[in-house]
Amino acid sequence: MELRQLEFFVAVAEERHFTRAAQRMLVSQSGLSASVRALERELGSPLFVRTTRSVELTGAGAAFLAEATRTLAGARAAREAVAAVQGLLRGSLSVGVEQCVTVDVGALLARLRAQHCNVEVRLRQAGSAALVEDVAGGRLDLAFVTLPGPPPEGVRLLPLTCEPMVLLCGPGHRLAGAAGVEWAQLADETFVDFHPDWGSRRLADRAFAAGHTPRRVALEVNDVHTLIDLVRHGLGIAVVPRPIARKEQAAELCTVPLTGPPEESWEVSVALPDGDRPSPAARELLSYLDR
Repeated sequence: MELRQLEFFVAVAEERHFTRAAQRMLVSQSGLSASVRALERELGSPLFVRTTRSVELTGAGAAFLAEATRTLAGARAAREAVAAVQGLLRGSLSVGVEQCVTVDVGALLARLRAQHCNVEVRLRQAGSAALVEDVAGGRLDLAFVTLPGPPPEGVRLLPLTCEPMVLLCGPGHRLAGAAGVEWAQLADETFVDFHPDWGSRRLADRAFAAGHTPRRVALEVNDVHTLIDLVRHGLGIAVVPRPIARKEQAAELCTVPLTGPPEESWEVSVALPDGDRPSPAARELLSYLDR
């Protein structure tokens, strides 16, 4: 079993398509397919269910994917460790980020690129729940997330900043200009909110559930500016971290403090693999943070 075979297998598993995987790996489709078939013969089990329209992992394939991903991450870490001993910083760094975290991730990556041009930087933007799963599975070196509650197994969090949650509403709303509002007072409102994968959505859901306060999320978005725009048009109110309410696009809207109980705060953290030392490139990026 060779590392290249594992790379081909992971590419097919992630793309769910042999042609796209071959294009991604810059090899012929026939060569990639032959490599995967050889891997299946060696393991004595099919790894994919192939049809004319889709490619899906078998149970054995799903189990093998987790270990193959960790093996490739370990091999990459070993190469980078040797380079670090030689005084070089090279290899790749895969970073995840949820939208609007209070960290200038672009500036951090630009600084890394400027100082270490041999490091290939990859960035994925998604909800925090998906990002921490990618960290646990070895698909990301680190991620900037907002995760209420403890992280999943295999991930540790380094807290960076903490902000309160606030109510965002239009100037004509009944709560506009209020000195504060309790969570329970929002039971009959229509809400705009993010996808349940987002940390702030999970935090808001947890707060309403803790107070046994029902709420209706009628408009679900995956973009901060869209959320602000919908609130501006009076289509609903939103419970958001204070940095979102301070955005220039939200200048026409009203921000109302939320009073407890429950008292919930939006915490930004760096998610890292538990028990493993960060790669040299990840350690360098972390050294730029003012924690």
